[in-house]
Amino acid sequence: MGVLEAIVLGIIQGATEFLPVSSSGHLVLAPQLLGITEPSLSYDVLLHLATSLAVMGYFFREIRNMVQAFVSPGRLGEGEAKLWRQLALWIILGTIPAGFAGVLLEDKFASLFHSTFAVGLALMITGLLLLCAEWVADRARQVRQMADLGVLDVLLIGMLQALAIIPGISRSGATISGGMLLGLERGQAARFSFLLSIPVILGAGLVKVGDLAEGFSAGMGVYVAGTLAAFLSGLLAVHFLLRLVRTRSLRPFSFYVLVLGFFVVVLSVL
Repeated sequence: MGVLEAIVLGIIQGATEFLPVSSSGHLVLAPQLLGITEPSLSYDVLLHLATSLAVMGYFFREIRNMVQAFVSPGRLGEGEAKLWRQLALWIILGTIPAGFAGVLLEDKFASLFHSTFAVGLALMITGLLLLCAEWVADRARQVRQMADLGVLDVLLIGMLQALAIIPGISRSGATISGGMLLGLERGQAARFSFLLSIPVILGAGLVKVGDLAEGFSAGMGVYVAGTLAAFLSGLLAVHFLLRLVRTRSLRPFSFYVLVLGFFVVVLSVL
């Protein structure tokens, strides 16, 4: 894998991790469609760590407030500290389903990473989920905020996040859609989705951090370039989507993954 290939894969990982189009699906398809060498496991770990650092950096204030709400709540005020503690607990609770899925089901779904047909179907499911969420949001008479979420709401969003173990199911697409289906305002659904992604993406990287010692035959410069590309594209993707959802719907993303999934399914059976 050369520097250009590493940068392309880094950009794909960083952008598609947070845009509702499935990073795993694109990383499965990119080597086959673009003729890029399949990345090593060590490079995959670095990409996960880079994207987790990107979202942690973007939401540094929120993370700091959640920590402060437990460590020194007096600085925030009782009412505000209570809200930040609740949000931290919701993130922990919402991460549990994905954690169980990763431990119990990862090996069972590993073969799907070699099936373009399965990836295509999963992409189409992501598109349909986004369309359903937008349909519900258009007809909602009242919107909710993150503070309005309950235990069952958070668990449902967490279970949708767990589905992203299937390549082609977008983690952000599933969680944002879940929030919108539960009545969350589109921007609030996106913010909760990104905050919920932090322990999942970071955990995915840390679980396999022992593999970093292997597979650096391409040279450190190649991996540094790709990792930096993933970090910067991740930051830009988070910022772009949060600004977009203020005034626009997610339908363009749903149409994109529906069309892409359809062509992938057709090409895989020809």
